[in-house]
Amino acid sequence: RAYVPHAGGMEGPMSHRAPLGPPSASRFHRRRTSGTRDERYRSDVHTEAVQAVLARHVERKVAVPMPSKRRSLVVQTSMDAYTPPGERRTQLQSTSTHHKKLFIDLPPRKYKNMDDISCLSASLSVFLSTSHPLLSLSICLLRSVFLRLPPENHSAPPDVTGYSSDSSHSHTERHHMANMGTIARNTQKYGNAERMETGDVSSRVSAKIQQLVNTLKQPRRPPLREFFVDDFDELLEVQQPDPKQPRPEGAEMMPVRGEALGVVTNWPPSLEAALQRWGTISPKAPCLTSLDTAGKPLYVLTYGKLWSRSIKLAYNILHKLGSKQEPMVRPGDRVALVFPNNDPVAFMVAFYGCLLAEVVPVPIEVPLTRKDAGSQQIGFLLGSCGVTVALTSDACHKGLPKSATGEIPQFKGWPKLLWFVTESKHLSKPPRDWFPHIKDANNDTAYIEYKTCKDGSVLGVTVMRIALLTHCQALTQSCSYTEAETIVNVLDFKKDVGLWHGILTSVMNMMHVISVPYSLMKVNPLSWIQKVCQFKAKVACVKSRDMHWALVAHKDQKDINLSSLRMLLVADGSNPCENTHIEAEVICPCASSPEALTVAIRRPVEDSSQPPGRGVLSMQGLSHGVVRVDTEERLSVLTVQDVGTVMPGALVCVVKPEGVPLLCQTDEIGELCVCSVATGTSYYGLTGMTKNTFEVYPVSSTGGLVSEYAFVRTGLLGFIGPGGLVFISGKMDGLIMVSGRRHNADDIVATALAVEPMKFVYRGRIAVFSVTVLRDERIVVVAEQRPDSTEEDSFQWMSRVLQAIDSIHGVGVFCLALVPANTLPKTPLGGIHLSETKQLYLEGGLHPCNVLMCPHTCVTNLPKPRQKQPEIGPASVMVGNLVSGKRIAQASGRDLGQTDDNDQFLFLSEVLQWRAQTTPDHILYTLLSSRGAVSSSLTCLQLHKRAERVAALLLERGGLQEGDHVALVYPPGIDLIAAFYGCLYAGCVPITVRPPHPQNISTTLPTVKMIVEVSRSACVMTTAVICKLLRSKEAMATVDIRNWPPVLDTDDLPKKKPPALYKPTNPDGLAYLDFSVSTTGMLAGVQMSHNAVGAFCRSVKLQCELYPSREVAICLDPYCGLGFVLWCLCSVYSGHQSILIPPVELESNPALWLLAVSQLRVRDTFCSYSVMELCTKGLGLQTEALKARGLDLSRVRACVVVAEERPRMSLTHSFSKLFKDLGLHPRSVSTAFGCRVNLAICLQGTSGPDPTTVYVDMRALRHDRVRLVERGSPHSLPLMESGKILPGVRIIIANPETKGPLGDSHLGEIWVHSAHNGSGYYSGYGEEVLQSDHFNSRLSFGDTQTVWARTGYLGFLRRTELTDASGERHDALYVVGALEEAMELRGMRYHPIDIETSVIRTHKSIMECAVFPWTNLLVVVVELEGSEQEALDLVPMVTKAVLEEHYLIVGVVVVTDVGVIPINSRGEKQRMHLRDGFLQDQLDPIYVAYNM
Repeated sequence: RAYVPHAGGMEGPMSHRAPLGPPSASRFHRRRTSGTRDERYRSDVHTEAVQAVLARHVERKVAVPMPSKRRSLVVQTSMDAYTPPGERRTQLQSTSTHHKKLFIDLPPRKYKNMDDISCLSASLSVFLSTSHPLLSLSICLLRSVFLRLPPENHSAPPDVTGYSSDSSHSHTERHHMANMGTIARNTQKYGNAERMETGDVSSRVSAKIQQLVNTLKQPRRPPLREFFVDDFDELLEVQQPDPKQPRPEGAEMMPVRGEALGVVTNWPPSLEAALQRWGTISPKAPCLTSLDTAGKPLYVLTYGKLWSRSIKLAYNILHKLGSKQEPMVRPGDRVALVFPNNDPVAFMVAFYGCLLAEVVPVPIEVPLTRKDAGSQQIGFLLGSCGVTVALTSDACHKGLPKSATGEIPQFKGWPKLLWFVTESKHLSKPPRDWFPHIKDANNDTAYIEYKTCKDGSVLGVTVMRIALLTHCQALTQSCSYTEAETIVNVLDFKKDVGLWHGILTSVMNMMHVISVPYSLMKVNPLSWIQKVCQFKAKVACVKSRDMHWALVAHKDQKDINLSSLRMLLVADGSNPCENTHIEAEVICPCASSPEALTVAIRRPVEDSSQPPGRGVLSMQGLSHGVVRVDTEERLSVLTVQDVGTVMPGALVCVVKPEGVPLLCQTDEIGELCVCSVATGTSYYGLTGMTKNTFEVYPVSSTGGLVSEYAFVRTGLLGFIGPGGLVFISGKMDGLIMVSGRRHNADDIVATALAVEPMKFVYRGRIAVFSVTVLRDERIVVVAEQRPDSTEEDSFQWMSRVLQAIDSIHGVGVFCLALVPANTLPKTPLGGIHLSETKQLYLEGGLHPCNVLMCPHTCVTNLPKPRQKQPEIGPASVMVGNLVSGKRIAQASGRDLGQTDDNDQFLFLSEVLQWRAQTTPDHILYTLLSSRGAVSSSLTCLQLHKRAERVAALLLERGGLQEGDHVALVYPPGIDLIAAFYGCLYAGCVPITVRPPHPQNISTTLPTVKMIVEVSRSACVMTTAVICKLLRSKEAMATVDIRNWPPVLDTDDLPKKKPPALYKPTNPDGLAYLDFSVSTTGMLAGVQMSHNAVGAFCRSVKLQCELYPSREVAICLDPYCGLGFVLWCLCSVYSGHQSILIPPVELESNPALWLLAVSQLRVRDTFCSYSVMELCTKGLGLQTEALKARGLDLSRVRACVVVAEERPRMSLTHSFSKLFKDLGLHPRSVSTAFGCRVNLAICLQGTSGPDPTTVYVDMRALRHDRVRLVERGSPHSLPLMESGKILPGVRIIIANPETKGPLGDSHLGEIWVHSAHNGSGYYSGYGEEVLQSDHFNSRLSFGDTQTVWARTGYLGFLRRTELTDASGERHDALYVVGALEEAMELRGMRYHPIDIETSVIRTHKSIMECAVFPWTNLLVVVVELEGSEQEALDLVPMVTKAVLEEHYLIVGVVVVTDVGVIPINSRGEKQRMHLRDGFLQDQLDPIYVAYNM
């Protein structure tokens, strides 16, 4: 017969099928396995099947963009055996996909690109319609998961930056990102349809990204049937069972009984009695031969020696531990046996010593380090068994880790142990009259065998003395053992088949065991065959991989004579090959489990004409738990061999794996259960689990019990075929249930290994397990890659494994991770420790060097995308102030009365002149230095005088006319204020501009230039220092100052006053322009009239109760919004003293602001989120030191964060909590809210109720509804009120699309009506009309007269139980997020901040995160604080978190260094700049993962 291997075993190449060519012996060592999960019941999916599947995909190039990886990362992850550049690796096999490599040099790293990614639509559609759909890798399916936008939205974003000389930025200076306004976009409407969802990306987009776009354009799955679930509990789809799925059709399977156990007269009454008999009758007979690492016999233990040493040890255990009165060990106590795998002699003596002393041995592995994989659970087992003594050998004792004093430390999770060395020379001789008591086998516990469960926990299976003896008898009968036979044992002698045959049954029959240690097998896989020849052994006990590899490596050896071998016992049930040296009849696979001991064994056949049972089963049938015979030609089949018949004296039945133990039908896969004396009896100390496993009463379909005796669940899955032959298809521990179908982890490993096993996977080390994501199991494959594999190899191998698993098993892989060789946690025999690997994956500690996630193909239970319903018409909606039965969402602040002296003035310049006359020496402004000292101050008169001189400068040197625009480029300080009022005195319109940053001039100067140009400034005023900077070499390289309007230096002002101060006449005339960059990167100037300025200042004065006697500390940037108003305008209007603290000074002295507030006894202070974050991070560990310096914040009654976003509750809470010990009252911390159209809508102020917090259902919010829930309920989102509505402000919530008013429970756009609204955008290009509706919109029904400004923010109003100062019930405004940043995905509205919060929580190394949509893909950018090794751990964690919490699939995960996400001066993320940087490949990411 031709040699066709059917692999068995596990761990890798070994357990796996033969390579395609005959490998030579010289290549052997490199791919010798390290033996994982040793218990495998396998006869495998053919290698040919896998190759055939892959061959199908070869014609088409894989269209998935390869992940980008930073060079440093590539170098770090490769092992020490990295191939030198000179040696090229062997070419990919013909089945692989070739890509040309294109290197684009982009310092500081190179990008790899595959240039040929054209996929023929036709061939793809044909391919997708064939019977084997390539689910796992067709990224062409990506978009079917998302709700798609209509094609007309795919226009490139308008780019207003054409004239700016440098539109590429390096994102280095984080705090100066307000200058990143270079991408000004004009959009006619809010919402992101046009700007964010660009499809046809212009030429500036990198090739890698372009490739992803192209891939997305391929034909895709038909879209899901979409409908809108009105009840906004977005229901996860429940997998409906397929009506065509195979179901069992056979009759009920009756229990199968093994042959009778024929008791032979000379069988001993117990195992100790057998030892006594052979020890006294034939003391010279060899019992056990141990070998050294060279394969030479090291020591021969005779039966006489075993007997005498066991007695000596038994005596010492009972009498020499503890004192005479208090012995440490009494009969029945448990004792640990800790012996290495190369010392079977010492182990055997110790085991029989325990049996003779009637103590219970618990054999365990040698702990090598204090934190071995799984060692803690072993410790738990020892603790629960009450073990206090560990027996070990001299050599082993010396090798254990020691503390400095020479003591053996306590291992993690272990009880305190006394280590007792069992060598004879250390033991005392027993007295002549002492003799062990040898009883017949009874129901006492003989030994405890440990078993590791799927989750890593370790259980102890107790075996009684009668079970031990009966099991030995059953094995003797099944294997026809006779006295003095020789047996070669390769298996672990401490447990399982190795223990049962090599230590126990051998003694019952006075056999001679040749124990081949694992270390020798690693060096010379042929050693066991050589020992069979040398000792003319009749029996050998091996794993299928030992047999397979020994035979493959030395197929051509002619000098091997195995004729003596009558039985080759294969412990893991496989039958990998029929070989010329070994007759098929000799191969005897067996099935066993720790609980049921041996379940079935194939008997050695005398008659070679009867072939063993063999079934070719359909994989699809198996996944539904049904046996369906298929043909070998089909790809998705599994070939299984029988494991013989049931053990003598046992009754076996097959029951349903879950629920009530109902008998299965004949063609159904179930769990085997055994009823026999020869099984384990319990899990030590665990009564509940024992009941479920050892006391099972199978039930027939009629409801009757199968037997009055209890059965034991074996943990083996299979069925009983014709002739009572037992077939095993898998193990309960390896079962993965995905969408109601069962898959076997071992089968998936086998398929992965068949994809070029030798070449890529290091020693075949692959782990497969499942994780729960979105209420279903998902498959994760982790493999160790060879040290010399290239990036290209890895990616190709991964793509092909996905294809193979998908086609053969019909299941998608959620995550495929590659780790460097030798890095997965190992079991004692060198296999992969599965539960520890899974734990590392879940904790983000695997540190893979490559990851491929395929959530799109395997997550099929997402809720249906929502389709928006048409809005209800106005007629059925409005009834008085109700909308559809709800109160209209509207609210207003109190009235702006007319009372004060300064209210007689319409213009701020007049107020300043009045103050200079009435209170000339009253200090208005104090500026603090970074040390906290007063660096300068201004009284009313000083300010008036300086403003006059500035006006003179403007009129004289600048020659400006009334109404000309002047750009003020000043650092935060007093010059800025004087220049502002100087402009008003000269009748000019000031524009404040943040100066360029000297360290980052190339990115910050273009923004300054742009504002100067867009605002059409007639001249620029600045300080001498900045003047010099503008004329410097670097500045000239970026922007040529010669094209600028005249630059005036105000450091030397003219001494004289202007002839007359400008008297404004029109209150609606322009007072100043407020320029700023929005978070979406739009540069906009808002026109502020004199009227608006007066109303604004009055409103803030009333809300904060500002009077000349008050002091207010301001730590804000004075360039736009409320920050500018508080810094420059309010003091002049209200007369209070402003203490100015430039935020930039906090970088060198984070305590500056709080120390100033404390020392100057300030009651009201304003700051930004960036300032608050700086204090929280910078002063977190210094609170005690600050307390010692006398920092006291107990006087602060209002600490207001000025922002244009949803309040950051976590930050304000951390801040309040941190400084609570320094006297800060949590209720004093609050937020303000303003936006472009109205710079301050809400501000907490001094009186009025505390800010309230509500919890809303995040899922309802995605549907634009507001549903309040209890704190801590699932999917709850805390929202804090954004401060009290300012006096003179009216708010209504409107539908952004239909412009109709909304009710209380709806999320809508916040519209505002107030005297201090801006009067329009200023762009200088006549485009103001485009945005006119931002400033003067009217409702489509209801109150259609009032003119509103649209804020562009979504929020809702809620009437609270609290009362205002006026006695009315208080209306709270909650801001949810900016409309233009909200993302429409799957028909729902998501706010980036919510997804970012989920992502930041997933891993300790994620410092910051930003998300944005791009062609319907969600892109997540995370900043990694930690080693680059952790970068890839984040990809699965981020993908899972977003799926679980938001039901969204992440399309691209970008891992970058800290500081890459651009932030503006208000501390807000500039997500659109980030997006542009990503599209232009400017982020220099550590890793980019494209989730397929």
